[in-house]
Amino acid sequence: MTAVREDTDTRSTFSHSALFYRGRAEFLAATVPFVREGLAQGEPVAVILPAPNLEALTAALGADAERVRLVDMAEAGRNPGRIIPLVLRSFADSHPHPVRVVGEPVFSGRTEDEYPACVQHEALVNASFEDRPATLLCPYDTGRLAPSVLADAEATHAVVVDDDGPYVSPRYAPEDAFERHNVPLPVPADALRVPFDLDGLTGARHTATDFAADGGFTGERLQDVALVIGELCANSVQHGGGGGLLRMWRDGGGVVCQVSDRGRPTDRLAGRRPPTPHQDGGRGLLLVNQVADLVRTHVGGEGTTVRVALRR
Repeated sequence: MTAVREDTDTRSTFSHSALFYRGRAEFLAATVPFVREGLAQGEPVAVILPAPNLEALTAALGADAERVRLVDMAEAGRNPGRIIPLVLRSFADSHPHPVRVVGEPVFSGRTEDEYPACVQHEALVNASFEDRPATLLCPYDTGRLAPSVLADAEATHAVVVDDDGPYVSPRYAPEDAFERHNVPLPVPADALRVPFDLDGLTGARHTATDFAADGGFTGERLQDVALVIGELCANSVQHGGGGGLLRMWRDGGGVVCQVSDRGRPTDRLAGRRPPTPHQDGGRGLLLVNQVADLVRTHVGGEGTTVRVALRR
């Protein structure tokens, strides 16, 4: 990789760059040297990509791939809310030295519901790694992604790498990018509605699990529904004014659970921080991110809404 164009502070122990590539050849031309440079410097390296790029990079690395942690982004990062705590920080914190990661959370095939959560994830990566040395490179396929997606990438990454080399992003503003995708979450008119308070927590959880069971949920996945409802509703009672409103509806092969309350969170990384032995709170939201297929959040003037999608 060539020197960064314009004035960039390369002394930071944390680097979060977007790679703009077009096609497989450009992707490999940038990522293979990036990975091998890390290996040559003795850095632990992880590659977290959707299957087509993961397979291509693995093949191009040859024997070097055996020294790299390989992860399918479409599986591990299906819910973008779990990428920071359960993929990135889990890998980084398991090593005492700086780490190097190629991660592609935004790829062709992401749904309209998933994409806002991806942008907010990218915006929060910067805050999550303030105290952790790491070099992250996030590929964006310019041939398959919309110009608005590339603009968001420039807003969430301080440095962008293209075929001319690295340059300082003229649009870098992760807070603004996060807020652009902090949008209201509409609810179907026929959604199940369950108001709850402290005394109604058990009833809300039972109503939700009955609704999911009627939709085909069984066994461990039904237990996941109970966990999500229990944690979100308890969080509303504790931090959202003593209660809230649970709404549920069926969506294709799963259910959507949405909890609204009057609270306004002060920590955007809640549910995305790696657990610590002495942690007082946040584990519940971390568990929700772990079991959910997608988590979306909207914070507005009237409070907070958390939407969780779960497949059967």
